[in-house]
Amino acid sequence: MAAYVLFAREKMMDPKEMESYMEKAPASFVGHPVQVLATHTHFEVIEGPPVESVVLLKFPSLAEAKAWYQGPGYAEALAHRLKGAVYRCLMFEGKD
Repeated sequence: MAAYVLFAREKMMDPKEMESYMEKAPASFVGHPVQVLATHTHFEVIEGPPVESVVLLKFPSLAEAKAWYQGPGYAEALAHRLKGAVYRCLMFEGKD
């Protein structure tokens, strides 16, 4: 069953850290079966608190999504994201 990872940026704190994140994050996809479905595209919040940006990733399974997120390749980028902004991140299964 396909799995999705949704990132919603709530608040930018350090643009330089986010710049480092944006440079490092794409390399973390190497060796992982990921599809980038949306990245910093137009969106509308229709319920809940506002967000500044959204990214949606698709993986073949929840296990594959977790392997990427918890893997060493993403850890380096993640350290910059955690310093650079406040995010909401959801990982969930979808219907194929």
